[in-house]
Amino acid sequence: MSFSQLLSILMARKIIAIWVFCVTVLVTTVVSFLLPKSYTATASLVINSKGADPVTGLTLPATLMPGYMATQVDIIQSHNVALKVVAKLGVANSDAAKATFEKATNGEGNINDWFADRFLQNLSVKPSRSSDVIEIGYEGADPVFAADLANAFAEAYINTNLQMKTEPAKQAAAWFDQQIKGLRQNVEQAQAKLSAFQQENGIAFSGERMDTEAARLSELSSQLVMAQAQTYDSTSRQSQLKRGSASESPEILANGLIQGLKSQLVQAETRLNEVSQRLGVNHPQYQAAQSDVTSLRDLIRVETAKTSNSVGQTARVSQQKEAEINASLAQQKERVLKLKSQHDEMAVLEREVEGAQRMYDNALLRFGQTNMESQSGQTDVSVLNPAIAPLKHSSPKIMLNIALSVFLGGLLGIGFVLVAEMFDRRVRSAEDLRQLLNMPVLGELSRHAKKSRTFKDKVNQFFRQKNTKKPVISF
Repeated sequence: MSFSQLLSILMARKIIAIWVFCVTVLVTTVVSFLLPKSYTATASLVINSKGADPVTGLTLPATLMPGYMATQVDIIQSHNVALKVVAKLGVANSDAAKATFEKATNGEGNINDWFADRFLQNLSVKPSRSSDVIEIGYEGADPVFAADLANAFAEAYINTNLQMKTEPAKQAAAWFDQQIKGLRQNVEQAQAKLSAFQQENGIAFSGERMDTEAARLSELSSQLVMAQAQTYDSTSRQSQLKRGSASESPEILANGLIQGLKSQLVQAETRLNEVSQRLGVNHPQYQAAQSDVTSLRDLIRVETAKTSNSVGQTARVSQQKEAEINASLAQQKERVLKLKSQHDEMAVLEREVEGAQRMYDNALLRFGQTNMESQSGQTDVSVLNPAIAPLKHSSPKIMLNIALSVFLGGLLGIGFVLVAEMFDRRVRSAEDLRQLLNMPVLGELSRHAKKSRTFKDKVNQFFRQKNTKKPVISF
């Protein structure tokens, strides 16, 4: 079907198209005015999607942000939030609400769940694309009730959001409270064990005592070295005296009495030699000189023996002193080793006390933090604009319905015209005649030949010329 044929059909059956168009527009307009009016109240919420905790100050990682707003929308539309709205408004307590529930469900189910589902059907939640604002809208026949429901959903969501933060914190605080008791007992047991060990071994300050004993050990080591040197020296002198070289001994050479006696002996021998040259052996002077020499030699021998005995006594004293210092050093080494063992064992006990104390302090810190979080009334959601009762209804949208009815009425009018033409097909143009008879049209006779052609005739003539096949001439 060409456009000229369609135009001819529409012009021929324009009454049908006009009637269908008018009826469609009229019915839509009347129905739009007769439909019950509904009002939509909207409350706006601002959500801090950065996730900064008001107690700890920690910020939620940015990788978790993309699904945060969608999660909040799901929470607002949850059945749990709707149940809180029903409980807050108390709609299930009225007799009219109970009667409506009985009529709709025949008493089956829970009235709170039923009203919660009904409220969710008229609820709309729209997050902003470029900001952290969420709009909660509720559509109802009563504008005041719609505003109350929108505000109730906003308040219930804020309470649910706060509850979702505080409930885990309360559970964690209770768990930490139980753990703290056991950790405190561990600290007390570790401290008691350390104190008992210190009292048992008489340790007050292990570090100072360890330093003192180590210094004493070092001092004894130095004394032992000195005693060994003295013993070696005295033993060497004693050995030298035993070998018969007493006169060359440093002690003999350093003895003033012996050296004085030796000087007197030299003088006595000189005098004896002089007397012997002048007098005989029986002369009293010779015998007196001989007696002086003999007595001096006896004195020198006695003093030398005394000095030798003194050297031996010094050697024995040095050896005894060395033995005593060596024994003291061995005892001091044993004492230091024992003290070091005690120090190591006490260090283990001290580390146990420190570890138990550290765990207790960390648990106490976390308990204080979680306890503050469980009692916190702060949330990252705040009301930007509370819902107010709208003055204009949101539906039905009369002008939009009329505009749609105009478009739909036009389509229905064309459809009805085509259906009517299918059941009552008529020849309305030369093109129809050519298609029906499959014969060429030689000419057209119009009863209004003298009149100027109308716009319709011009359009039909244009499309006839367009559709007329031109003969093809071949050579």
